[in-house]
Amino acid sequence: MAAPPLLTLKDIHLSFGGDPVLQGAELMVLPEETVCLIGRNGSGKSTLLRIAADLIDCEEGERFVRPGTTIRYLPQEPDLSGYTDTLSYVQEGLESGDDPYRPIYLLEQLGLTGSENPTHLSGGEARRAALARILAPKPDVLLLDEPTNHLDLPTIEWLEKELKSLRRALVIISHDRRFLERLSQATVWLDRGITRRLSEGFSAFESWRDGIIDNEDRTQQKLGRKIVREEHWLRYGVTARRKRNVRRLENLHNLRQDRRDHRKRAGNVKLQTGDASVSSKMVIEAKSINKSFDDVTIAKDFSIRIQRGDRIGFIGPNGAGKTTLLNMLTGGLKPDSGRVRMGTYLDIATMDQTRESLQSTWTVRQALTGDAGEHVDVQGTPRHVIGYMKDFLFSPDMVDTPITVLSGGERGRLMLARALAKQSNVLVLDEPTNDLDLETLDLLQETLSDYTGTLIIVSHDRDFLDRIVTSVVVAEGDGTWVEYAGGYSDMITQKTIGSEEFQKSQRLTSTKKPLRPRSAASVEKRKLSFKEKHALEKLPQEMGSLQAEMVRLNDALADPDFYSRDAKGYETATAELKAAEQRLATAEHEWLELEILREGLEQP
Repeated sequence: MAAPPLLTLKDIHLSFGGDPVLQGAELMVLPEETVCLIGRNGSGKSTLLRIAADLIDCEEGERFVRPGTTIRYLPQEPDLSGYTDTLSYVQEGLESGDDPYRPIYLLEQLGLTGSENPTHLSGGEARRAALARILAPKPDVLLLDEPTNHLDLPTIEWLEKELKSLRRALVIISHDRRFLERLSQATVWLDRGITRRLSEGFSAFESWRDGIIDNEDRTQQKLGRKIVREEHWLRYGVTARRKRNVRRLENLHNLRQDRRDHRKRAGNVKLQTGDASVSSKMVIEAKSINKSFDDVTIAKDFSIRIQRGDRIGFIGPNGAGKTTLLNMLTGGLKPDSGRVRMGTYLDIATMDQTRESLQSTWTVRQALTGDAGEHVDVQGTPRHVIGYMKDFLFSPDMVDTPITVLSGGERGRLMLARALAKQSNVLVLDEPTNDLDLETLDLLQETLSDYTGTLIIVSHDRDFLDRIVTSVVVAEGDGTWVEYAGGYSDMITQKTIGSEEFQKSQRLTSTKKPLRPRSAASVEKRKLSFKEKHALEKLPQEMGSLQAEMVRLNDALADPDFYSRDAKGYETATAELKAAEQRLATAEHEWLELEILREGLEQP
């Protein structure tokens, strides 16, 4: 017989003056069960978790906790005020019988010493201290609201192992797919105020959710067709019979009311990047750059060449200097030594992780328009601010909402709206996934996949990196950065294959050579053929001629009177431009393959 639930929420209702946030939501937590709570930003996930933690009251419904059950809650924004240091804050959460040394162990694992002054902590450090506080005792139920936010990858992976070893019931809100897939055993989907439960982990959630949405759409389509039939009868059947069927008329009104009462799903964020003119082939080149602050080495003899169309991810623990390195590569900070060379025709759009470019005195309107009227310049085209806001799920009544009252997810969407409005051929995103819900993340990934420019991304989201980037630059310690081909999972594979232990075992069983970071495919030692050498010499000239031809055609097509003067000539020039673009893309691809081959052959 299954053990009774530790925590039960039943038929929970709550509103904050407008539309109801929760209207019949439920949550059940079994012993040692890990439940992930999924829903859009603003759907009420954190509110439901706070009700479960008995921090706020619901208007209707029942909260039941099995007698003797202890519950701990991790908020998104912990309050450490009133404590002299982080150790005393963590120790305050201990109960009699708890291990007095566990707070010190947890703080060390989370990168803290225990002597930090709470008033001087960053948001990420405060989250780490709060994690140590709730993990130090041994509660029966842990309620975790975005536990991975602002944590670096090593800490996220440590937290996964720690939570697995606890053998406690967990309820987790998170946008980190990999984190949820590895931990969850059941899924609760909060949508339009109600909850649905799936007795499987997050890996099965999305297909299950899509099936529910498809069934709901079919039901609404059937309802719509039935309303059309009933309206047709009402208009024509009543006249023919000269008699009203009151019951049927009442049925039509009920159908219409059902349609009005049906809460529509929130729309999807409409993301679209604006591609500016094509940048030079070489976007950024760093040669042997070095940077230190006091005794901390950020970069040591680091070199990289970023070319047009590259998608580079930067990975490393907090404090490794990812943002500093990004600033050096994009010209915002000079290295102590070495050289950074920027390409030509670069239009760079950025999104910073701290959202510092959002001024606290702004409203949503001012953040989008630059305090310059009612229109937003979106990829060179003016759009009314209300319409552009809707693309990012902001309601029209939020246009004059101060930024200070926006949630973390709303600020993240606002930063995306600002970054993606600008025409760019280089997009620099520093922790773009922070506070975004899973569906918005999906749309962001699709948008970035279609982006034709160069992407430079700092992220701790493993799934996001695997889906987007073509190589990752990883902090290896003491200012050393190494580039690996592929995404995060590819990097892990290459590091494993490159380890001494793995190589030793492979030598005993196979002649397979370990992969090398950012290497060309293994090639047999030989010389370039005459044809290959000739192509390497000829292709740059051909690409230059094609670029000149494209400039000539673009100038001709820019003439506003061209079409009215010579419609056939305009169509011919358009077709020639398209053909030149295709030939240039083919030539560039061929040249790049030959250049990689040449570099591979010249390697010692």
